[in-house]
Amino acid sequence: MERILIANRGEIALRVVQACRNLGIASIAVYTDSDRKSLHVLQADESIRIGPNAANLSYLNQNALVHAAIARDCQAIHPGYGFLSENPQFVQRCEQEGIIFVGPSSDSIRLMGDKSQARAEAVKLNIDVVPGSESSFTDCRQAIEIAEAIGFPVLIKARGGGGGRGMRVVRDKDRFVSEFIQASAEAQSAFGDAALYLEKFLTGIRHVEVQILADNFGNVVALGERDCTVQRRHQKLVEESPCSVINDTLRASLHDCAVRLGESIGYRGAGTVEFVLTESRDRYFFIEMNTRIQVEHPVTEQLLGLDLVEAQIRVAAGEPLSRIVPEKTLVGHAIEFRVNAENWQNEFRPSPGTITHWESPAGTGIRVDTHAYQSFRISPFYDSMIAKLIVHGHDREHALIRAKHALENFQVEGVSTTIGFHQKLLQHNDFKTGNISTKWVEDKFLPEIS
Repeated sequence: MERILIANRGEIALRVVQACRNLGIASIAVYTDSDRKSLHVLQADESIRIGPNAANLSYLNQNALVHAAIARDCQAIHPGYGFLSENPQFVQRCEQEGIIFVGPSSDSIRLMGDKSQARAEAVKLNIDVVPGSESSFTDCRQAIEIAEAIGFPVLIKARGGGGGRGMRVVRDKDRFVSEFIQASAEAQSAFGDAALYLEKFLTGIRHVEVQILADNFGNVVALGERDCTVQRRHQKLVEESPCSVINDTLRASLHDCAVRLGESIGYRGAGTVEFVLTESRDRYFFIEMNTRIQVEHPVTEQLLGLDLVEAQIRVAAGEPLSRIVPEKTLVGHAIEFRVNAENWQNEFRPSPGTITHWESPAGTGIRVDTHAYQSFRISPFYDSMIAKLIVHGHDREHALIRAKHALENFQVEGVSTTIGFHQKLLQHNDFKTGNISTKWVEDKFLPEIS
């Protein structure tokens, strides 16, 4: 593998550029007009304009990306996360053209991308799933019968994707039809799939995910878990590892379930198996699998000393896990704070514009992943995340101390950011003690500080 096309933008594209450089592989970046001065473009070995700013005409344009890879003699395409990273048609197109897709096969993505099929696969392995529908629906009349059988409140979820899109909590029958129609339209727009499935809405839960890595020889390993409970409208804001509220027995069980699921579908590459932990913290349910690298992967990297993006590429190149994964345990505690260009005091409204001052923190146990810099213009066309602050300490308390000082020294002017939100978060006793759930930010934290 000598040349890789990076079918993405922003900080994850920059991470792939850096991983390619470390492996002696040439990186070819793609960009739109608004991204032409992004760091991934400036640091890549080569770059090519892929289209106009609209994502469907550029970063989601399968033909343009494949043609660019062929024209630049690339043996592989790295999809990053988002965009086409979990699109089985794109992966199949790469396979047909003889281009290595740095990720799982189209069959694995297709199976796990259909959330109802993913649930069925987990059930086959005797892994508990959240009580819900056995199939997906496009007809709300059929779905409402199942919702009544499950019992309100229920959670409507998109079959073809995640990230909170196509998702609604419905607390009674009267609102079911309107919420179903809205969720279905949102799912169709976001994923090209209007089908929805239903789950029992559980309260007081935590969101815990297990990072796995698999090679081409049937080997699958769990690389620890991450607690992603701090969310707003199903969007993750803070992630940390290890999960501080589970014991070693439960942790081993979670890891075992994730590995068995990866083995059962012949998985390859990096992936994340996601669970919800009950309010009693003694039981968990499988909810879905993300067949890509996650935004929060640096948390695991900091604990393990392993570059997961490099590992993805090495797996795609045919190396076995025995040559990739170090034989050592996770060390310490790591936390990632997503820094978005948003006005968190005004409903987290996006804040595009030009960064007039940028000063990021540095020091032992502090890492900042970003594609932004002073004078960089944040585009309104894409996701508003501009940086990820990752702190690492010898335990959670130590990591929180480092996070406090790092956030105090993270200065961004010209646009609004969520740095102030995170500073408030660190001061709250519930966050310090871990007394939170996936609805805690919306139901308690934001009302208290507003």
